[in-house]
Amino acid sequence: MTAEQKPLAHRIALVTGATRGNGYATALALGKAGAHVIAVARTVGGLEELDDAIRAAGSTATLVPLDLNDYAGIDRLAGAVAQRYGRLDVLVANAGILGPLSPLDHVPPEDWDNVLAVNLTANYRLTRACVDLLKKSDAGRVVYISSAVATLGLAYWGPYAISKAGIEALARTFAAETASSRVRVNVMAPAQVDTRMLATARPGLDMTNIDKPATVADAIVPLCLPEMTETGKYYDFPARKLVDFRRPGDS
Repeated sequence: MTAEQKPLAHRIALVTGATRGNGYATALALGKAGAHVIAVARTVGGLEELDDAIRAAGSTATLVPLDLNDYAGIDRLAGAVAQRYGRLDVLVANAGILGPLSPLDHVPPEDWDNVLAVNLTANYRLTRACVDLLKKSDAGRVVYISSAVATLGLAYWGPYAISKAGIEALARTFAAETASSRVRVNVMAPAQVDTRMLATARPGLDMTNIDKPATVADAIVPLCLPEMTETGKYYDFPARKLVDFRRPGDS
């Protein structure tokens, strides 16, 4: 990819959950598009592998080993980004955990708390910490990763689905609050993707015709470009297009 073909050249992009699945693929795709990637994840080894891949693609990365349950750590990260770059151009809030798949009354409270802490509260803290940095960009772009199960009301998916429904509400609220700024906020909700999380949730599932993380990443990158003008939208992954959030009674 030539310099002219790197639409995110000189942009600063932060990706959470960057060492596996959709997060890894997205971080690499953003790097290939020219961004300097701030890669956030818990595992140092995975971050180093990502760094090698991004460098091989001709870009650079900053590696941040961080458990998103460390909310003070999120604040420190934002402070470091502010000191070094003075802005943030792209935020992809991807990190999440599955939690237990069981009836709500069987979910241990500590597991409930952990899923909501990682999948929802950490993203609130990340948003809160990064909002000023995003506003200092000439084209701040935010993509929250949700899930199709957020609105399906499936039995046994309670903590995960509820946390993702919360992410969608968070994204819509943030989009409304930044509508008059240069920040644009949208939601990506892939369906089934060939990841470790899907394999855990549906053991034995034939992955032959399941979308790969790289396909999801290819759809996320356009949402991160300065040319993206839509905000407060939901990316319909099967249809490959942004749509309005549907409200009760909408046909």
